Amino acid sequence: MPFENLAFDVHDRVATIRVNRPDKLNALNDETIAELDEAMALVERRDDVAGVLITGAGTKAFVAGADIAELSRQGPTDGQARARTGQAAFSRIESCPKPVIAAVNGFALGGGCELAMACHIRIAADTAKFGQPELKLGITPGYGGTQRLARLVGKGRALQLLLTCEMIDAAEAYRIGLVNKVVPAAELPGEAERMLRQIIAFGPLAVALCIEAVNRGDDLPLDAGLELEASYFGLLSATADMHEGMQAFLEKRAARFSGR
Repeated sequence: MPFENLAFDVHDRVATIRVNRPDKLNALNDETIAELDEAMALVERRDDVAGVLITGAGTKAFVAGADIAELSRQGPTDGQARARTGQAAFSRIESCPKPVIAAVNGFALGGGCELAMACHIRIAADTAKFGQPELKLGITPGYGGTQRLARLVGKGRALQLLLTCEMIDAAEAYRIGLVNKVVPAAELPGEAERMLRQIIAFGPLAVALCIEAVNRGDDLPLDAGLELEASYFGLLSATADMHEGMQAFLEKRAARFSGR
């Protein structure tokens, strides 16, 4: 499927989705949001894809924000609709049963920071910058920033970043828990792929249910979350992958998971 604003490539079970508007610092316009949603739907359907890397074209920006030219023309009705469309696209990323890693190669501001936060894991180049500067424009984040940021770094730190519009570097983003790892910029593509391949070597059913347990449990009381975990533990115990994984461990060999 051809995309106008994304580069989509699959190699050896890894899909790479690259936001490809370098002349606009990869800003997210409506068309790009729609294409991200289409690309993730394609990822979910394709049996030859086990995991996803999301990054930005060029070296300056992962995604430098939303397309302000579009936002400047919105009224209350289409503004709310635009937010809901972006939220739905990013929620598809967050709920994807296949692991999604953001390789943050530059500015991740506004919608770009929100896109990174929707991914399961974030690896940042040491040159990356993060921030939610929407209040400078007289708006709030609309693609999940007020919700995911607080869940990742805590309410107080999230409010500080949101209300001051402060831009932080990769080291600070790591310190507060916004990103999982920081590497030299030249090493970012290789490190992101290495981590993703480590994950997709495991049983895909277990990976999918682990992602789902964390996502669903985030909104549940502890007792309900533990019950959910126990149910998934039991479900996986009926799979061929569980028996293969156990047998491979006992036989001291690499497991050959089938997804069944």
